[in-house]
Amino acid sequence: MAILPIRKHGDPVLREPAQDVERFDDALAKLAEDMLDTMYDAPGVGLAGPQVGVSLRIIVFDDQTGDGPRRLANPVLQDMEGEQDDDEGCLSIPGMYFPTKRSQRVRVKAQDLDGTPVTFEAEGFLARIMQHETDHVNGFLFIDRLDERDRREAMRQIRERELGLAGTDKNRSL
Repeated sequence: MAILPIRKHGDPVLREPAQDVERFDDALAKLAEDMLDTMYDAPGVGLAGPQVGVSLRIIVFDDQTGDGPRRLANPVLQDMEGEQDDDEGCLSIPGMYFPTKRSQRVRVKAQDLDGTPVTFEAEGFLARIMQHETDHVNGFLFIDRLDERDRREAMRQIRERELGLAGTDKNRSL
């Protein structure tokens, strides 16, 4: 399999709603396997099509509970309940972690890579992964979910990195 380049903040593909997967074929299966290889290599626990430059509603993830990796097409979240607030990061914005509010429980409706409908309940860390990756296929990044103070700080850090200023001020942490 192949390690794909991960698109970084600022790449327009990360801000576009992805297209529904309509062809469930060998090319889709290969893309999912390449995405898994890329995710594990990064390392991460989830990856969405737009993050590797493919504007398709495909996600891969492994919540590291021993169930192994999963691959889903066309995920939709429903019945979001409760609240959790924990640090979250993103492979498309490497090295940044901020407290991010998410629902504690969600119902996921999607398709497997054969096109068969799949529905399951996700809670805790898995619910966070589902929300994060579904945001990606909808054109959102986790920094869009931050409170105003943390979002300003995230954008400051991103600007400093882009300008090559990161790490030049010892009083500021990245």
